Amino acid sequence: MWYLILTIHYVICIFLIIVVLLQSGKAADLAGAFGGMGSQTVFGPRGSATVLSKATTIAASLFMITSLSLSIIATRGGAGSTPSLLDKATKPAATKQAAPPPGQTAPITVTPIQGGKAGEPQNIQVPVVPAPAGAQPQQAPPAK
Repeated sequence: MWYLILTIHYVICIFLIIVVLLQSGKAADLAGAFGGMGSQTVFGPRGSATVLSKATTIAASLFMITSLSLSIIATRGGAGSTPSLLDKATKPAATKQAAPPPGQTAPITVTPIQGGKAGEPQNIQVPVVPAPAGAQPQQAPPAK
């Protein structure tokens, strides 16, 4: 079904391009080249609907129908293959690491910047998160 609608969609696309390029503009006569509209109507002269204008309308309608059909088929077919963003958002607890138990903290020294100037160094306690199994311990960079 997908390939059939896709093939029809491609054929309609090519047909629509050809039909639009074959049409002449509203002011394609000699008067239109110099800014004249040919009549005193608000939107310019309007002739009877030609075969090309009818073909353009039909091709544009079919193009929209096949586009919507392909979109609906792709949406319904892709639902089982990949999880959506909403499915990922409903499972945050499975991906988060457990919080460290209270009491396991390590001291670090922080120098706050206030008004563009360095303030007093402060020692604060931060929680220690255990490394995942098999991870190599990181060494602190050498002090300058």
